[in-house]
Amino acid sequence: MMASSDRPRRIGPWALRILAALLIVLFAGLGTWQVQRLQWKLALIERVESRVHSAPAAPPPPARWGQLSAATDEYRRVKLSGFFLYQFTTPVQAVSDLGSGYWLITPMCMADGSIVLVNRGFVGLADGLLDKYPGRRAEAAVCTPAPASRYDVVGLLRVPEPHGGFLRENDPAHNRWYSRDVAAIAKTRGLYNVAPYFVDAAKDQDPADAPDHPVGGLTVITFHNNHLVYAFTWYALALMVIGAWWWAARGGANREQEDAS
Repeated sequence: MMASSDRPRRIGPWALRILAALLIVLFAGLGTWQVQRLQWKLALIERVESRVHSAPAAPPPPARWGQLSAATDEYRRVKLSGFFLYQFTTPVQAVSDLGSGYWLITPMCMADGSIVLVNRGFVGLADGLLDKYPGRRAEAAVCTPAPASRYDVVGLLRVPEPHGGFLRENDPAHNRWYSRDVAAIAKTRGLYNVAPYFVDAAKDQDPADAPDHPVGGLTVITFHNNHLVYAFTWYALALMVIGAWWWAARGGANREQEDAS
């Protein structure tokens, strides 16, 4: 008859084996998931690189607005043709390689009567800038009549940045903006038929008669890619559990031999 004192010694190793097996499966699974994420991230980077260096195409028409997504459309080079509504420019606080300041988001009327918000570029902090753009609201159709002169602007299609910036909410009532929230800006300015995206204008795209002449072409395209490091970490943890289990099993076998002798 087995003594009660032997029961924990027989149950313990099996519990440790089960726990070790679960941890090995978990850590190896997480490592494999990170490898899959790495492949996805590399494909994303390659796709975006091909977009930003491709020839500019026409912007998505209103019929496609409902199908737009970051995965399929962001960072595509597009060419706009229309005229700017400078009086409805929205300054959005920003920090760029040039320091602290504002993005100047200006509506552009297209030939079909739709409106695309264009990030014309960056301007530094300056006295009177917010007074120049006090947050006017359109009270009627603004894309007609169209002026004789139209401008071509090449830039990168971007998805909206809703709600606000880091720890700061947009405050439309006081014309304080911390993110490029297309829907909120259009609503506050009383603009209709506005595309659900904005365009970052390339460098030197501002018309000669434009106010302020912000610096364009400052779009930052970066993707954090630490998946390989994470994969190695998870696989290393799995190997450590295997090593610990082998060491414990070997020590248990040695103890059983000592007990038998």
